[in-house]
Amino acid sequence: MIQTQPETETTHVQEIEQLAINTLRILAVDQVEKAKNGHPGAPLGCAPIAYLLFHKFMKYNPHDPLWSDRDRFVLSNGHASALQYGVLHLTGYDLPLDQLEQFREWGSHTPGHPEYGETPGVEVTTGPLGQGLAEAVGLAIAEKHLGAVYNTGESKIVDHYTYVLCGDGDLMEGISHESCSLAGTLQLGKLILLYDDNLISLDGPTELSFTEDVTERFEAYNWHVQMVSDGNNLGELNKAIEAAKMERTRPSLIRVRTVIGYGSPKAGTKGVHGEALGPEATKATKKFFGFPEDKSFYIPDEALTHWREAVDKGKDAQEQWQTRFESYKKENPDLAAQYTRCTEMKLPEGWEKALPSFPGGPDAKPVATRNAGQVVLNALGAVLPELFGGAADLTSSTKTIFKDSGNFHLDPKGRNVFFGVREFGMMAAVNGIAAHGGLIPFGSTFFTFSDYCRSALRMGALQSSHSLYIFTHDSIGLGADGPTHQPVEHLWALRVIPQLTDFRPADANETSVCWQLAIERHSAAFMALSRQDLPVLDKDKYKIFEGARKGAYALDDSGKDLILIATGSEVELALKGAEALKKEGIHASVVSMPSVKVYDEQEQAYKDQLLPAGTPKLAIEAGATLGWWKYVGSNGGVIGIDHFGASAPGPIVLDKFGFNVPNVVEQAKKLLKK
Repeated sequence: MIQTQPETETTHVQEIEQLAINTLRILAVDQVEKAKNGHPGAPLGCAPIAYLLFHKFMKYNPHDPLWSDRDRFVLSNGHASALQYGVLHLTGYDLPLDQLEQFREWGSHTPGHPEYGETPGVEVTTGPLGQGLAEAVGLAIAEKHLGAVYNTGESKIVDHYTYVLCGDGDLMEGISHESCSLAGTLQLGKLILLYDDNLISLDGPTELSFTEDVTERFEAYNWHVQMVSDGNNLGELNKAIEAAKMERTRPSLIRVRTVIGYGSPKAGTKGVHGEALGPEATKATKKFFGFPEDKSFYIPDEALTHWREAVDKGKDAQEQWQTRFESYKKENPDLAAQYTRCTEMKLPEGWEKALPSFPGGPDAKPVATRNAGQVVLNALGAVLPELFGGAADLTSSTKTIFKDSGNFHLDPKGRNVFFGVREFGMMAAVNGIAAHGGLIPFGSTFFTFSDYCRSALRMGALQSSHSLYIFTHDSIGLGADGPTHQPVEHLWALRVIPQLTDFRPADANETSVCWQLAIERHSAAFMALSRQDLPVLDKDKYKIFEGARKGAYALDDSGKDLILIATGSEVELALKGAEALKKEGIHASVVSMPSVKVYDEQEQAYKDQLLPAGTPKLAIEAGATLGWWKYVGSNGGVIGIDHFGASAPGPIVLDKFGFNVPNVVEQAKKLLKK
């Protein structure tokens, strides 16, 4: 005989569930109302989705937000942050109610959009629409790869889902096309996207600007697609999420028809999207849900008890995992040790010994820094299994491929990801991979195409991701492809991004040092590498492996008349220019500056010694001059390029635009006459 719950018990459970959902709704309304700005509409419509995910489906421990095998949740429509903060507080994360009361205020842990590292339980920084979804693709890539590497037989120590909540705006953004197409190609079956299909955007009904058939679009991406016609129907939502979890090959989209601002007088209108309800509408909304109209941040005891079941469930889930992991350690000690080290983001002892050095001097064969980068990457890959990444359909040009590893798409153990021509989606996914933990990811393309993905680079820097962005073809020196492919303003455009480390090495040995720094610093960094071959400097003569670690160092400090400062391919020119000046009785020191940011971090005494205030300085870089005045001073000079390049062989382009020894001599003499 089938046992069923008594009707009264079922009704009580349903009442508790509804109370829990409505508590979340009202918490979001109160946050926005107290701040007098924010976005109450999406939280009111999406609270049932958040409730089901966090109360029933997701595996997580609020008391250990960084447990490695937790499910990940990404709020891609980050403007709905009041929803996420309400969930985190109710489920028992270290986010006290007084933090919700300080929503969007100075110094709070509840900023206007979710920020990784600021709020426990926030997996990635979101807000610029589409990027949260793209980062979630990276989270799912990381889970799939790590699972393939570490799971053995029945011992699954990596087995979790990535859930995403997004809105219409996320799907309008071009990055969503790049990322979702990639996700379908890579068969990320444990990625589940819930789409808040409320038919309203900030400007009004979505029919004004967004009329595509989203279902057919995602089916074309090779996604599993479902439609939930009523976002308040927990049964319908529950069935859809369960079905999505059963689909292990294709990523899943669940379209959920919701009502923006549900329960408020402004429900279903654009007016509830991005502004507080106001006192009267707030009271009316609370009345609609049966909450006290004169109380703010009111949480019924019964609702809180229900939500806080997550604490014990999470503790039990993690303890069960830990028990499995202890057995796993006995059976697979080496893999277990590697897993622990990588997920704790610790580097193996002595890893830096794998860094290659290159024979230098006048008899050494010149090497393009992109080619040197390939040698370094593969050398490090042998001792750092956490290195993982690829290129935007430019692997043969950027030289970013592991020769001893396979294609991730064909074998998820493979460390080479073929991202396709999707620069923005690639770099956002790299940020997601980094945020997941256990891997140090990189993406690569031509430097001029950093324009396509700059916002992702900014996001990686903002959330201090250990994301590595590898750019090649770094200047007008690439030649005949012409100005469309010749970066000019890009170095300084990226150098001004806070918390993003720049690297433009002068030769193969500096490239090795730059890779070492990029690995050590555990933060976002970009490299600008040359297409053309460059002379290899004598590492011992110039003490490159010591000096380059300081961001800037003297290759020759004998000159007292002026200092030539250069980066990348122009260091060779500076050295030749110093030789020519010496023949005319002018003594110039030469400073290589592979990283402006690393140099800026040095002690003032070192900087005063390297670039003394009273000595004239001439900077040489095949890019915009904009930022160099900070280093050369108002009485200094810069040989750069503040206009677009031209199509011709690289050496000719450089010569025609003044990157030659005679011009260095001429500009140095002018400088000394000031």
